Amino acid sequence: MSKYIRFFSDLSNEDTTEVGGKNASLGEMISQLGPKGIRIPAGYATTAQAYWDYLEHNGLREKLTNLLQKLDTKEFKNLRETGKNAREFILKGKFPDDLAEEIKEAYAQLEEKEEVLSSVAVRSSATAEDLPEASFAGQHDSFLNIQGPENTLKACKKCFASLFTDRAIRYREHNGFEHMKVALSAGVQKMVRSDKASAGVGFTILPDSGYEKVLFLTGSWGLGDNVVQGVVNADEFYVFKPALKKGMRSIISKKLGTKEKTMVYASGSGKNDTTTTNKKTPAKKQKQYVLTDDEVIQLAVWSLEIEDHYKRAMDIEWAKDGESHELYIVQARPETVHSGKDKSKIKEYHLKEEGKVITMGTGIGERITKGKSRILSSPDESDKLQKGDVLVTEITNPDWDNVMKKASAIVTNSGGRTSHAAIVARELGAVAVVGTENATEVIKDGQEITVSCAGGNIGKIFEGLLEWEEKEIDFAKQEEPETEVMLILADPDLAYTYSNYPVKGVGLMRLEFVINNVIQIHPLALRYFDKLKDKEAKKRISELTASYEEKHLFFVEKLAEGVATIAAAFYPREVIVRMSDFKSNEYANLIGGKEFEPDEENPMLGFRGASRYYSEKYKDGFEMECEAMKIVRDEMGFTNVKLMIPFCRTVEEGKKVLNLMGDFGLKQGWNDLEIYVMSEIPSNVLQAEEFAEIFDGFSIGSNDLTQLTLGLDRDSALVSDLFDETNPSSKQMISMAIEKAKKKGKKIGLCGQAPSDIPEFTQFLVEQGINSISFNPDAVAKGIKNILEAEKRGRR
Repeated sequence: MSKYIRFFSDLSNEDTTEVGGKNASLGEMISQLGPKGIRIPAGYATTAQAYWDYLEHNGLREKLTNLLQKLDTKEFKNLRETGKNAREFILKGKFPDDLAEEIKEAYAQLEEKEEVLSSVAVRSSATAEDLPEASFAGQHDSFLNIQGPENTLKACKKCFASLFTDRAIRYREHNGFEHMKVALSAGVQKMVRSDKASAGVGFTILPDSGYEKVLFLTGSWGLGDNVVQGVVNADEFYVFKPALKKGMRSIISKKLGTKEKTMVYASGSGKNDTTTTNKKTPAKKQKQYVLTDDEVIQLAVWSLEIEDHYKRAMDIEWAKDGESHELYIVQARPETVHSGKDKSKIKEYHLKEEGKVITMGTGIGERITKGKSRILSSPDESDKLQKGDVLVTEITNPDWDNVMKKASAIVTNSGGRTSHAAIVARELGAVAVVGTENATEVIKDGQEITVSCAGGNIGKIFEGLLEWEEKEIDFAKQEEPETEVMLILADPDLAYTYSNYPVKGVGLMRLEFVINNVIQIHPLALRYFDKLKDKEAKKRISELTASYEEKHLFFVEKLAEGVATIAAAFYPREVIVRMSDFKSNEYANLIGGKEFEPDEENPMLGFRGASRYYSEKYKDGFEMECEAMKIVRDEMGFTNVKLMIPFCRTVEEGKKVLNLMGDFGLKQGWNDLEIYVMSEIPSNVLQAEEFAEIFDGFSIGSNDLTQLTLGLDRDSALVSDLFDETNPSSKQMISMAIEKAKKKGKKIGLCGQAPSDIPEFTQFLVEQGINSISFNPDAVAKGIKNILEAEKRGRR
């Protein structure tokens, strides 16, 4: 065995003390996972001994020790000078002849093994002698597109020198590592020409919530640094693991990033210094996904294999070669933020007042904070940032790590969910809003601002110091009531966060949020796009559906993705999806909607719900809804999804809708499909037994039922004070509905705010023997408490 060189194929995770965690992991994957078809670029690593002998040969041990002893470890005022001198010591040194020969000989062997070896990547892999498990991710430098053995030697020397980057020195000081006990192994790896294709990262659990049944891939055109550093808004792909294992349609969601820049090699790079450049991505490529669905599946399968091998959640880097068009895994490391985290304790944050939004971006942290903004252009300006200030900058990299620790929040112009700022924020338990595009322009230096990431994936920056409330809920200490507790949900982006709540599933998923906020277009405007008269609407639809030749598929796929996201988050718990319940005036507000909607005097009691579905005026739109649900249930395997029909006035209407759904591929009973009906009209209650003959269950919509029982519009200021779900007439209707459903052996639940606000109303529902109660997420804890207290008093 060579003293200085180890080929990846001969390495395993047992060799971290010799070649560092990064190189040992590459060896482990090549030897253990290569036979399973996972492609990992071949290469070799210099050993820790090579580094120590390099220092000895150049008399650097004592020089470096003396230099580092003079480091100001309190204020780090001489850090830059210390780091510069340490790197210069190493870069001025010469390789021992035998070490130089072994590196060049290994290069020749690699060249001989590979059909084509136009260039290599030389990556740093640090190792601590007495702490083999130590991680130094992101602290040291890597060099790409290195050509030939002589340039590889120079790159290895630069890797050695990068052990003393300013950030690495400070990192070791903060984490208690002795500088002269950490060595550097240089990994020389066949270059994947992703500059001609694409690259990115993946997590085998979701990076924000830690949800374990979904894996996340992201990527952009060109070299992967743009994704890792968060320079671009990358494409995102979400894959459901159980469906992947069964060979079913497993991509539950795709989000097209703008990918404004493509990182490639600068002309002439690789001969002396590695140089990359960011080119503007052509508009056509910005509108294309960087991976085909088949490639997403391939990477997802490999990611699962890697996770299974390591028996823990993993953080993976992938690259596609633009010459061979093959995919590669170029790195894998354990995910450390969410693994083993206690998910039973949840802290909820709610703003108590409205404020003016300055800018928005991708929110990380699910919290709210506030402070003075400090706009910094580089880490060298860190003295301007006081503890508790909000750091505002263009983008961050590992040089910023110690600056970020002082900030109450981090706001960047660039970056996505896997950018450096996002990753560090998660590790610190901090708040970050990344990818705002304009934060450094619209936020003033020294301005007092509030940063909120409490509203799902969107992070908002508000003017002024707003007030908020926060409460910690320990669900582990709560009893489980006999009455089933369910959630009311609309926004798929919140689903993974709320999946940790102690609920039996989702009692009401409203499709309107997805249609209004994600799709934005009237379904018939997509179905009959070519016949649209509204030129402005046609232009907007063309922009939103640029990647879709068949426009109606945009509606079908986006609706399916929204439902699938919530179904995945709560799988295998049931998710009851209410088919669309927009009123005609609300449908008309969608893009292109005015051409397809009537002008009604009272939309609340007009063309809505079941009567819309079988009408010739909307039937084609309902077919698109059914097509989306069929994909979710039959192709993706989410049989935990049940469907529900709103505002069904008569039993005959119910039969028409059920027959139509069967024609559209959603036959009741097939593949365990259950179809519920909303009980929200007095006729639903009075004929509950007849409705029970054709539907599988009921959900009481207490708002509409109360309005229609009392004959009032709760949105009218003139009579809204009469709206009361605890009114004897309303309660009698609810009592009748529960009694008749139970008599027919059908499940019945209720969706509404009253059970969390009014303990007496909860007591009433429990006494009647209701099967389930659905709450908004912020009312779950209070709702459970009310149910438990009611159950102690008695249940029918």
